Amino acid sequence: MARKVTLETLFRHPIVQKYVGRSGMDHAITVAEKAFNIAIKSGVNPDLAAKAGLLHDIGHYQWYTNGKWDYQMYKQNDIHAIKGAARAHKLLVRSGEDLENAKEIALAILLHTDSYLPEGSLELTPLQKVVAEADTNDEEPGGKHHYRQIDQGTALARIQLLDKKIERHLNYNHLEKTS
Repeated sequence: MARKVTLETLFRHPIVQKYVGRSGMDHAITVAEKAFNIAIKSGVNPDLAAKAGLLHDIGHYQWYTNGKWDYQMYKQNDIHAIKGAARAHKLLVRSGEDLENAKEIALAILLHTDSYLPEGSLELTPLQKVVAEADTNDEEPGGKHHYRQIDQGTALARIQLLDKKIERHLNYNHLEKTS
């Protein structure tokens, strides 16, 4: 089963470097890795889960007051999931991702947090649950998970390793289904 777009392709894209980079590349990669592992256990497509995990915060806006990160202002005014879903969808489509997959990934990004939604509950799809759980599992108080540092070489190596794991899983499961 050939993937049209790899994590490495996305990682290297200038849009990802800019927007995911400013919201925390280490956090994004960690969420992608966690989403992959949760997806495997949950019977969810790990390729879609990892892509949504990597791109889940691509819509973040940095809220500052007097030159300092204002976590409370962010929590009150944040709609990063809305902006991120649109930005990720456009990026995925332009990168050649299957249109149905691009939509599923974008919707998982849209619903990875309920911080901007009115009170109540939504019925999430399995993919949406995986991405939300992976993100929640990596959160730190005060948004500190967005400020962990990672160098480009380490980030790229982790992305490449995750791509290999996804390929192995998809190839193994495809062979199993056809034999």
